Parts: sequence; structure tokens; C-alpha cells
Amino acid sequence: MVDMEQPEREKQESPERQNKQEKEQREAIRETGEVTLHGKIHLLSVIGEIEGHECLPNNSKTTKYEHVLPKLAAIEDSPDIDGLLILLNTVGGDVEAGLAIAEMIASLSKPTVSLVLGGSHSIGVPIAVSTDYSFIVKTGTMVIHPVRMNGTVIGAQQTYDYFRQMQDRILGFICDHSTATMERLEEMMLDTGILTKDLGTILVGGEAVREGLINEVGGIGEALKKLYDMIQATSK
Repeated sequence: MVDMEQPEREKQESPERQNKQEKEQREAIRETGEVTLHGKIHLLSVIGEIEGHECLPNNSKTTKYEHVLPKLAAIEDSPDIDGLLILLNTVGGDVEAGLAIAEMIASLSKPTVSLVLGGSHSIGVPIAVSTDYSFIVKTGTMVIHPVRMNGTVIGAQQTYDYFRQMQDRILGFICDHSTATMERLEEMMLDTGILTKDLGTILVGGEAVREGLINEVGGIGEALKKLYDMIQATSK
């Protein structure tokens, strides 16, 4: 026997289902800055400071690596997601957490695109270059500077060696995922004439492209178009 009322019930349930999905989407944006766009693209935001093993103050905007890593694994495993778009506006943060996120993004088999907005500083640089293709807006900035350490620092050769090893890991990753050279990155990292009371270099918009860190100057329209094109190319 055919239930003639079933289509009518589905019509009534559809708005409720849609409202539930919209509510879940708003909650995801509020909690983690994430949303799945039309066309099976997942949007991930890396904002504020990248939080590592220690919790930052509640009044700080943070990206928590323990949230991002499982999400990236879920994106890789999901048949409903075809590509990943990452928006960056970060001051940097925990080196180990930042490198873990960058390595995870670089290992995804699905097309990935990053877009640097306000800034992608310090450990945010490896994350920005970890995608298959990268964009930066004209006013976006990237800051390259030496590794810093908080807490007790022992004045010994081993401390210097540890710093050097950590910097080599960061620069090595950047070189592997961009066209920038190790020599040029070290030169920018140790520049004394740009940052006040600090070492390093600020790259604005097209400067990051000319240095080989970012592929192209562009905004959200260009980033989405590139990602859709990459998804279409991989599906052939």
C-alpha cells in the first residue's frame, strides 16, 4: 500500500531539517570558525594565536591544535568533502603545534588552497605554504623572524643547538612547500633593519609572492575559483 501522505510529510520536514542544518552551521562557525560551503568545500579558519600544549588566557583569540588535527583527519576521510580552503589571520604561536597543523595539511590527498588575510606571521608562514596553492590579499602580511622561547633558558651550547634545530625544521618545511631558498629565508629571518627591537622581515602582499612564499595575490573569489578548478581536474 502506498502512503500518499509521505511526500507531504517530507515537505513539512524539509524546512525543519534545513533550520537544524543552519543552526549547526552557525554553531560551528561560532565555536571553531569552520563551515562546509556549497560544492563540498570545507572552510577552516586559522586565527589569533596558535595554541599548543598550554592554554592561553580566555580573552585571547586562539586556534587550538587539538581541535584542528582531528578535523583535518575527518576532512581526509569524508566522502562529502572534495577540497579544503584555509583562511589565515594569525600572529603565530606554538611552534610544535603550528608545524603539526602544517604537516597535516600538506599530507591531505584532497585539493587545498590557503588565503592570507590580515596576516600569517611566524609559525603561520609554514601553515600558509602547506597547501597545494596559496593566495595573499594586497594588504596581507607575513612576518619571518627567529624562534623565541619563553620560560627558563639555560645559557649553554645545547640551548643554541636546540634553537638552531627548531629553526632548521621550520625553514626546511617552508623550502619544501614553496620556491623560497634556505639562504634567502635565513637572510630575511636575521634582518636587523625592519622590525623595531627585533630581528626579521615583514612581507606585504606581492612581496610574499616575489619572495616565492605565496603563489598569487588574490582574494576569496580567486581562492574559491582555484580550488573548484583543482577539484574538477582531480575528478577527471
